[in-house]
Amino acid sequence: MIARFIISAVAVFITAWTLDGVTVEPWWAAALVALVLGLINTFIRPVVKLLSLPVNILTLGLFTLVINAAMVMLCAWCVSDHFKVDGFLWALAFSVVMALVNWVLGLFVRKK
Repeated sequence: MIARFIISAVAVFITAWTLDGVTVEPWWAAALVALVLGLINTFIRPVVKLLSLPVNILTLGLFTLVINAAMVMLCAWCVSDHFKVDGFLWALAFSVVMALVNWVLGLFVRKK
């Protein structure tokens, strides 16, 4: 669990460093963003996905990208002093790049 949290914090930092429209300052705020984003994805995201299930079915699952971007915007609102996202498209890009970086970093830490 701690390894996954560290991977998420590093992924937030790398993703924010990669995208121009997303800033995480200072560097340690990436851990705070990872924590808040994890809490949002644990408690709020499942409710939103359940409520938007008909739209998600109609769009063949593509509406999940919109939900992910909305969760990133909510996280940016919660941690507004340290995490800034310039708009919805940057939040969408952040969620996609973050998923890819998280996946790549997760390849290095395997369960045994």
